[in-house]
Amino acid sequence: MSALAGAIAAVVALVAYLMPPTPPPQPQPDTVVPTPAPESSSPDPPVISRHAPPTRSPSPEPSTPQPASPTRAAPVPSPLLSAVRPGGCDEAAAALTAYGRNAGTVRSSQAAAAQQTYSDLMGAVLDAQGAVAAKISRLAAEFRELNFRLTGMIGADPNQVIADIKTDVAELNRLCGSN
Repeated sequence: MSALAGAIAAVVALVAYLMPPTPPPQPQPDTVVPTPAPESSSPDPPVISRHAPPTRSPSPEPSTPQPASPTRAAPVPSPLLSAVRPGGCDEAAAALTAYGRNAGTVRSSQAAAAQQTYSDLMGAVLDAQGAVAAKISRLAAEFRELNFRLTGMIGADPNQVIADIKTDVAELNRLCGSN
């Protein structure tokens, strides 16, 4: 979901960037201020003086406002959209890669790596949603089971769980768009 929010924020920023600036305020017309005439007995009309607004340097923009052209967000290239992976996928992939790197050939190191992968997958599921979250949760449970079998807490064959893990990893890769 955070990737979607980031994509939305990027589109909003792009639209804000492409919007035309607001036009500057228009100059006020000449102001007419009547000045009272000195009191006299003659029937002359009152004197009216005109005050021009302060002169401004000529602006490069035309004095008539241009109609605002409609703005449209630039189309987002499809490779950018395909690069966005569902939440939790990157964290789960990192946890699975670390397991492959740290498991080794000794049962005790495999059990420790399975326990660490369980913890890492439980953290990854917090960022995931829907089918991806369900698959990461299932993988976490399988690594917990693998740890129990490797440590002897459960007297069953660890290879059975490893086969399930391989199947679920392939499904997670499909859901996350990995090859």
